[in-house]
Amino acid sequence: MDLAAFHLPSRAEINPALTQISTLIEASGVMAIVVAAIVSTIAFLQGGLTSGDWQSALRRYRANLGRGILLGLELLVAADIIGTVAVTPSLENLAVLGLIVVIRTFLSFSLEVEIEGRWPWRREDAMRGDTRPQL
Repeated sequence: MDLAAFHLPSRAEINPALTQISTLIEASGVMAIVVAAIVSTIAFLQGGLTSGDWQSALRRYRANLGRGILLGLELLVAADIIGTVAVTPSLENLAVLGLIVVIRTFLSFSLEVEIEGRWPWRREDAMRGDTRPQL
């Protein structure tokens, strides 16, 4: 094997592909949120109309919509990581990425608490059947 012939691509050669990948993942995140909103709304209306129990339908709607938003946020964070670190690495961009990740992590955490109705570290209590207040 001739190592002299081996050529690693330069950053200039990789950046356009990474930018496209980042954009594709970002678009996937937005689409996940939009699709979740549409599907959750249809399920909400169908559930409410067929059962007449609009409160249960609303709880399921919020949980389903929250799950879609969580998935979308995870994809958006992945796109930000690729776009910020891989494409244009700098201390300023890294600081912006850190702030974005903190904000989106807080949103994800808040949505999970809203969906599950308990703190994530209380999940085992719920599985054991502990009936004490979870929040």
